[in-house]
Amino acid sequence: MYANCGFVDKAYGVFDDMDCRKCIVTWNTMIMAFAMDGDGCKALELFQRMDGAGVQPDAVTYLTVLCACNHAGLVEDGVRLFNMMGKHGVEPNVKHYGCMVDLLGRAGRLKEAYDIINSMPMVPDVVLWQSLLGACRIYKDVEMAEIASRNLVEMGSTNCGDFVLFSNIYAAHERWNDVGKVRDAMKNTDVKKVPGFSYIEVDGLRHKFFTDDKSNARWKEIYAKLDEIRFKIKELGYVAETSFVLHDIGEEEKENQLCYHSEKLAVAFGLISTSEGTPIQVIKNLRICGDCHVVIKLVSKIYKRQIVVRDRVRFHKFKDGFRSCRDYW
Repeated sequence: MYANCGFVDKAYGVFDDMDCRKCIVTWNTMIMAFAMDGDGCKALELFQRMDGAGVQPDAVTYLTVLCACNHAGLVEDGVRLFNMMGKHGVEPNVKHYGCMVDLLGRAGRLKEAYDIINSMPMVPDVVLWQSLLGACRIYKDVEMAEIASRNLVEMGSTNCGDFVLFSNIYAAHERWNDVGKVRDAMKNTDVKKVPGFSYIEVDGLRHKFFTDDKSNARWKEIYAKLDEIRFKIKELGYVAETSFVLHDIGEEEKENQLCYHSEKLAVAFGLISTSEGTPIQVIKNLRICGDCHVVIKLVSKIYKRQIVVRDRVRFHKFKDGFRSCRDYW
């Protein structure tokens, strides 16, 4: 329960205070909690403790510790653990291979990630190709993205995220004709883009925000707070990450589009709705964008708030201008 809510320290306190012998499920749960928190070092340390306690790791254990390496960018540790699975009699399954593809892809080792997919003893699923496509978005690798996208189409994937990622890779290279072709393909296959939203709970009530949302009764106060934030963070040297706006528009328009993302609206609402020093917790249905990541870090410093954002993959904790993920996410 504590781990699922982002309170990893409390979860670990319960784990460490257990008087009874810890079963493998308990160990796996705690390792995964550190993985979701982005603390790969503690996850690896716990994995070693588990081995020292005489508890044999299983397939789930290796999946959790590989996830931890993935979220923390511990590439060599991940490769080492993957290669030692056989020593414990654990055969890698498609999820373990998926972790390795994501781990190598995030590190920019796209060719190695692609080679792993091709060398698997089982048929790769759509998740592996989606992971490779996501890595291509980070490193703007059009050629590899086209390979991944082609395989996804052949597998019959109609996930809107696949089309959006592929379109964004073309947009990053200003190949607007190709962007148009991808969007036409979305229309022809009746794929609808899932809108991003964030929500925050204050005084037992949940408040939901979409980008540019003005449906909240206090929207004018929220937008005024965002204008205040924008002014203060620029004094600290903030420059809008306009590379995350993948539309054929001017720089000023791109900067304006970034201002009112759903997670920023939720954080601003938290600032005006809670007393000073109160932690703010936001949940988002998609991944947090890079610009929001930078802005929320600065907000945590200026307003002296701990802010936790839970996106669809993991927790991001911001405190005093620092981020738990150390900018690797």
